[in-house]
Amino acid sequence: MKKTKLALILLMFNMFITMSAIGLIVPIMPSYLKEFGAKGQVLGFLIATIAFAQFIFSPIAGSLSDKLGRKKLIIFGLLLNGICQILFGSSTELWELFVLRFLIGVGSAFITPPIMAYAADITTLEERGKAMGMIGAAISFGFMIGPGIGGALSNVSLHFPFFVAGIAAITAAILSLFFLPKTEPTLVDKPTGNNIVKEMIRSFKTSYFVLLVVVFVFSFGIANFQATLSMFLTYKFNFTPNDIAILMTVGGFAGVIVQGVLLNRLFKRFGEMNIILVSLIVAAISMLGMIFVSGFFVILFVTTLFQTATTLIRPAVNTLISKVAGKEQGYAAGMNNAYMSLGNMIGPALAGTLLDWHLNIPFILGTVILMACYLITFIWNKKTFATHSS
Repeated sequence: MKKTKLALILLMFNMFITMSAIGLIVPIMPSYLKEFGAKGQVLGFLIATIAFAQFIFSPIAGSLSDKLGRKKLIIFGLLLNGICQILFGSSTELWELFVLRFLIGVGSAFITPPIMAYAADITTLEERGKAMGMIGAAISFGFMIGPGIGGALSNVSLHFPFFVAGIAAITAAILSLFFLPKTEPTLVDKPTGNNIVKEMIRSFKTSYFVLLVVVFVFSFGIANFQATLSMFLTYKFNFTPNDIAILMTVGGFAGVIVQGVLLNRLFKRFGEMNIILVSLIVAAISMLGMIFVSGFFVILFVTTLFQTATTLIRPAVNTLISKVAGKEQGYAAGMNNAYMSLGNMIGPALAGTLLDWHLNIPFILGTVILMACYLITFIWNKKTFATHSS
C-alpha cells in the first residue's frame, strides 16, 4: 500500500513537471518569437511539432513499456526533456527551436504512456478511475500552471523559464531512478510494435477504437483554443505575458480542484460517459463565447469554464479505455496518447494559420469540432448501450 502511494505521488510529480514544461511556453512565445521575427503560424507549427513527435513515438513507447517495464522509459524521457529544454532556452536560430521541440515531444512520448500504464498496473478496476483522476489532475495542473510559472520566470528573462524547466525534469529523473518502484513487464514474449503505421492499423481492431477517435477529435478542438489563446489575447486586447499567465493559472487551479476533489464522486454518480458528453457541450459553448466577450474578468470566467470542462474529459476517456485494455495497458495508453497527439498536431498548425487570417476563425472551427465530437460520442454510446441491453 505504501509502495502504491509512493509510486502514484512520483507519477503525478513526473507528469506535473512534464506538462508544466510544455505549458510554460504559452505566455512567453508571442514575445519570444519576436526575437526570431516569427508570428502566429510559426507558434502553431512549433506546438504541432511536439505533438507530431508524440504521435510517432507514443505507440512505440507504450508497447516497449509492456515488454521492458515502465520505469526505464520514464527516466529516459525525463532526461531527454530536461536536456532539450535547456538547449531550447539557449537557441539562437529558428530551426533549432523546431528540432528541440521535436525531441521534447519524443521525451514526452516516453513519459506519458508508461505513466498511464504504470497507474493501471498498480490499481484495481474499482480504484482505476481515482488513479486516472489523480494523474489527470497532475497533467492539468502542470499544463495550466505552466503558463503561470513561465510568465513569472520571464520577468528574469525570456530564456530563464526553459532553464528552470530543464533542471526540474532532470531532477525528476533522478528521483524516479532512486524512489520509483520497479514494475515487471506485462507482455515479455509479445513482439514490440516497431512502427506507427502497424500500430495505428492494429488500433482499428480494438474494442475501444471509437474512444480513440473521440480522443483525436476533442484534442483537435481543444488544441485550437490552447494554441491560439495567447496570440488572440495579445493581438486583440494587448494582454501581457503575466495577464495570460493569470488566466491560464486560475483555470488550471479550478480544473485541478474539480479533478482532485470531485472527479471520483462524479464518475460514481453519473458515469464516465455522461461526464464526457456534458463537458464537451460546456467546452464548445465557452469556446464560442471567447469571440463575443471582453474585459479581463469576463474573459477569465470563460477561459476557466473551458479549462475546467476539458480537464474532466481526459481522465474520463482514459478510465474507460484502461478498463477494457486488459494486459495491454502500455499499448492502450500509447495509442491514447498517439490519437491525442494527432489532434494536438493538426489543431495548432491549422489554428495558427487561420489566426493570421482572422482572429475569430480558430474559435469557430474549434466549436464545430467539439460539437462533432459530442455527436460521435453520443451516437456510439447509444449504440453500445442498445447492444448490451439486447
